[in-house]
Amino acid sequence: MMFEVVFHAPSREYLFGTDAFGRDLLSRIIWGARTSLFVGVGATLVALTFGVVLGGMAGYYGGPISQIFMRLADTQLCIPRLILLIVVAAVLVKRGIMIITIIIGITMWPRLGRVTRSKVLDLKTRDFIDAAKASGASNSRILRRHILPNGLGPIAVITTLDIGGAIVSEASLSFLGLGDPCMVSWGNILSAGLNEMVHAPWIAIFPGRAIFLTVWGLNMFGDALRDVLDVEL
Repeated sequence: MMFEVVFHAPSREYLFGTDAFGRDLLSRIIWGARTSLFVGVGATLVALTFGVVLGGMAGYYGGPISQIFMRLADTQLCIPRLILLIVVAAVLVKRGIMIITIIIGITMWPRLGRVTRSKVLDLKTRDFIDAAKASGASNSRILRRHILPNGLGPIAVITTLDIGGAIVSEASLSFLGLGDPCMVSWGNILSAGLNEMVHAPWIAIFPGRAIFLTVWGLNMFGDALRDVLDVEL
């Protein structure tokens, strides 16, 4: 019976132990990885879309567009991201996984946008851009075919690092009870184990390790990618 394996310590039968309902913790962590990784990748794609488009336009066209972009980015960067996420998530009536992914992505775009803008400002003064303009290439073609491919290095590194940041953001919201209540994630497993730390510490330890190892691995990969691409951030 399920009640017979409630708070079962890690063993050969239950490698990560069981929780207050007798559920196998290893299975829940594996299942929760879907949510955490989906939010991590999805939110980064949202941030990448906003950051590259807005940063690219600001860097290439300059003038008022660049000024408006910088003011928006600076304003958002003045507010700690976790506080902004908590406020936005708290006022939402429905907190589905897609909504959580989108709001995390929107709070992440300024860094990608600023890096993109900086790279575009550097690239648009190069001789091959002048040659493309002299050949009659349109601004959109120059951005797509000449500037963006040559600026992928720092964007790829920032993107890799931001996946880990998005995973931590989702785990933080779920830990505070502001994530998707219908989804299993590492954050809400960790939150459930907080009250059981005295007599069942494994419930909090293993999801915490999963978050740490995943984010650490992504950061190490990002550092290695930066060294390979010889990118300065």
